[in-house]
Amino acid sequence: MSDLYVSWEEYHRLIERLAVQIDRSGWQFDQIVCLAKGGLRVGDLLCRLFRQPLAILYASSYGGTNNQLRGELKISSNLAMTTETLGKRVLLVDDLADSGITLEKSLRWIEERHSIDEIRSAVIWCKGASVIKPDYYVEFLPDNPWIHQPFERYERITPKDLEVGE
Repeated sequence: MSDLYVSWEEYHRLIERLAVQIDRSGWQFDQIVCLAKGGLRVGDLLCRLFRQPLAILYASSYGGTNNQLRGELKISSNLAMTTETLGKRVLLVDDLADSGITLEKSLRWIEERHSIDEIRSAVIWCKGASVIKPDYYVEFLPDNPWIHQPFERYERITPKDLEVGE
């Protein structure tokens, strides 16, 4: 199992492929909920492409050195959204289904707290170790590599480190 390194260009191309897959399915939804932090960029691009409102649910389970240590899952108590209520047909998005626990518990969290008719999930990567298979995903990774996403470098530096080029 080797690590997977993803450039910004590839990252955006993968999100675009995810959008095409969702669109081709013909499924109509009226709200996107993204899981922060990893799903923020995915949710942002999808809400722009599909012209649907975006809500944000904060979920966190990673910490430690370079944010690579999985710990206890914490989910915020509320959604951040600009609509009065959550839509009836919701697309939940994240960057990946690693263990799948965050995705699975977030789906349940939304269903238990909001009156919705249908919810589906979408991610860029689905790992073989995931306990849940998202409705939409671009790449299946049976060997469960660690994915180095392009924004990861910002977890290892501070604004002071950016001053060098000023």
